[in-house]
Amino acid sequence: MRASLQTALRVAAAAALVTLLGFVSYETAENPSNQLFGKTLVSGPNDARVVALTYDDGPNPPYTDRILDVLEREHVHATFFVVGRAVRAYPAVVRREVRDGDAIGNHTWNHAHLIVLDAAQVRASLERTSEAIYAASGARTHLMRPPFGARDWLVLDVARRLGYTPVMWSVPLANDWEYPPASVIAARIVPKVRDGSIIVLHDGNRGMLCAARHLPKRTCDRSSDIEATRLIVDALKREGYRFVTVPQLLATKGAPKRTSGRATE
Repeated sequence: MRASLQTALRVAAAAALVTLLGFVSYETAENPSNQLFGKTLVSGPNDARVVALTYDDGPNPPYTDRILDVLEREHVHATFFVVGRAVRAYPAVVRREVRDGDAIGNHTWNHAHLIVLDAAQVRASLERTSEAIYAASGARTHLMRPPFGARDWLVLDVARRLGYTPVMWSVPLANDWEYPPASVIAARIVPKVRDGSIIVLHDGNRGMLCAARHLPKRTCDRSSDIEATRLIVDALKREGYRFVTVPQLLATKGAPKRTSGRATE
């Protein structure tokens, strides 16, 4: 009886250890600042008063269009990491992003978790999305962002062989996919911004085709992100930040250095 109990306890402890190791490995794979698997872009120069505003998971009309309206009024350019199946469904939105001077990045074909795919599947997802972007807008991109931020050595190796710069982020995610009010999204982001920061918002939901398939509004509602965009842009402009695309961030060698802490309003 005692031996059986000891065996059961050992099995339970081993299972718990495996679960813990799996959780730690998963968190490591998704940590945006982790460079264990290879170099990724997390932020720009820390001596340049610039910030890159990025959006994931679109295009997603009418929300992406309304975000573009805000950016146009504010004279701000952003970077949109688009999902291939949504690009194919809504090519006019991507054409407008390019026409407006925004940058485009590859966010895979269907927002799959790349670390569960083999090399051929990762390559196919990126290449298929690249062709959709080109067919929609005539633009080629050398930027990619892995869905969920999940990557390993294989994912980054495939991306680099295809000529991509993997782009992560430096400002903690605002969990805007949980539909908090715009003021909450802005409050979660603005205080964390520093020189060269990369911000992530969402203009879609994993590339779901809500408008085309008449899915429930709640599934892809990004109304809060529209207003949050305005709040974030206004707040950071008052702090002296200049908004750039990710390609512009990569090209930034330096700018007037911050003298002492965060600027005040």
